Amino acid sequence: MLFCPKCGAILVQKTKNAGCPRCNYTSKEKADIKIIEKINERKEIPIISKKIDIHPIVDEECPKCSHKKAYFWMQQTRSSDEAPTKFFKCIKCEETWRDYS
Repeated sequence: MLFCPKCGAILVQKTKNAGCPRCNYTSKEKADIKIIEKINERKEIPIISKKIDIHPIVDEECPKCSHKKAYFWMQQTRSSDEAPTKFFKCIKCEETWRDYS
């Protein structure tokens, strides 16, 4: 790789000779620039198949299997002047139900 003696930039191949793109210096030598790029391809992409719930766990009985623990979250499903809806999801059977109180 050749460098410009005036400004230090890398000389690029112009028509016949190497030249500086900054200060227009021209060299009598031919610039032999090779660019090699190696790409490592991954054959398989790891996929996380297990679904992870990040909701808090509360004591609530499941109407389907009567399990005592459930995930809990709140969501605004009606207009903003009304209370949000509470959702529960059973840890054991993954049944989801609502509580409007």
